[in-house]
Amino acid sequence: MERKSAGLRARRMTEADLEPLHRLLSDPEVMRYLEPPFSREQTRAFLERAGLTPEPLILAVDDGGFAGYVIWHPYDDVSMELGWVLDRSRWGRGYSGELTRLLTDRARRQGRGVVIECVPEQTVTRHIAEKSGFRFCGMAEGCCVYRRQPDEKEPL
Repeated sequence: MERKSAGLRARRMTEADLEPLHRLLSDPEVMRYLEPPFSREQTRAFLERAGLTPEPLILAVDDGGFAGYVIWHPYDDVSMELGWVLDRSRWGRGYSGELTRLLTDRARRQGRGVVIECVPEQTVTRHIAEKSGFRFCGMAEGCCVYRRQPDEKEPL
């Protein structure tokens, strides 16, 4: 699967993504709200388990280079889960909002809703979800859950 928008491309992971993925997942600032930084072995296991499978859980974000990854997989019977983990050098460029729009549009065309989960401290993620028309639906396992249904109109 490949989806493009404004110079961004969501594509399947490859073995060649191991090194930039490890730089991303070993960065303490990137991982601050997620989990402890990954070792090379943890990164390899994550790539194999989540990115190189027939039905991947994550897709690489490419802007001419490896910019990070998006979480994109079924959340439940009617919704996809969306998230993003981006290299710090790409922060502040609008990538998260653009990826949210791109993949929310894809889900809508498939008749599916979209869910974004994040810890309450992830104020930027919460802001992007709300700005993108997602509604706060409560907490699940310590995470804020935001949903957008396929029939909801784009925010103004």
